[in-house]
Amino acid sequence: MSRPTVLVTRRIPQAALERVQAACEVQHWDSDDAIPRKTLLEWIKDKDGLYCLLTERIDAELLDAAGPRLRVVSTMSVGYDHVDIAACQARHIAVGNTPGVLTETTADLALALLLATARRLPEAIDAVKNGAWGPWKPEWMTGRDLFGSTVGVIGLGRIGAAFARRLTGFDCRILYTGNQPRSDVAAPLKAEFVELDTLLAQSDFVALHCPLNDATRHLVNADFLRKMKPTAMLINTTRGPVVDQDALYQALKNGTIAAAGLDVTSPEPLPPDHPLLTLPNCVVLPHIGSASIATRTKMALIAADNLIAGVQEQPLPNAV
Repeated sequence: MSRPTVLVTRRIPQAALERVQAACEVQHWDSDDAIPRKTLLEWIKDKDGLYCLLTERIDAELLDAAGPRLRVVSTMSVGYDHVDIAACQARHIAVGNTPGVLTETTADLALALLLATARRLPEAIDAVKNGAWGPWKPEWMTGRDLFGSTVGVIGLGRIGAAFARRLTGFDCRILYTGNQPRSDVAAPLKAEFVELDTLLAQSDFVALHCPLNDATRHLVNADFLRKMKPTAMLINTTRGPVVDQDALYQALKNGTIAAAGLDVTSPEPLPPDHPLLTLPNCVVLPHIGSASIATRTKMALIAADNLIAGVQEQPLPNAV
């Protein structure tokens, strides 16, 4: 009996690739660069399974190009807004993702980004390197304290709650908002559920942890930013399109808010000549929220297990 054939669209941790190769015949785009769309449409033909990343658009065109043998799409990501779930369901194609595994790592990064933005660490590092570090001056390179501040968390899901848990060590007042109160999660954190406008008016830091959907696309717009304190800072580690970047640029340039820290942008990568990168009060990271060795390996292995289960017509361990 022939083994199932699958397409792996990127260079992935070796342990995960070996697990897939042990169960399947693999066609592999062995590169750190994204597979070209034209190549993806050609290589997907007659495959039983697809192992993909966020960069691949899994839509009706691709599914039609695959043909009737395709049984599973396994994405090495928690988010799956790049996958047309309805189109997969219509063709009885299972979809798997990697939930839960990156919660703590991403929460660590969100806290690190908040601190780096609040204490102006990139500016300080540049000052050391470019010779701007001179005699001690009382008000030079001063930032904002996280300790004792009010932090507003938009979306108290897994990552939002893990982020908020880290704030308890800084004696922060924690506000949160979302579709509904989450008393079971909020109570141990002493987090207070409030309306969005109240959160924006009272928070020294606003951290985005909501999913990207029709309701949250450009949630952060000019009106949102005007409701924040002029001393407040915005932190985004969820998805780039949650923020209207043109509105954010104007708010940062005009002093509507004090600063922003972004681990996600739209597009990704952000062009080096993008206006946000000209601002000293905007810290931009290259989407490294889950980028620890242990977490990326776990993600890759979960995606491998989803793929193998799907081509063997078994229930996926982590199905969307």
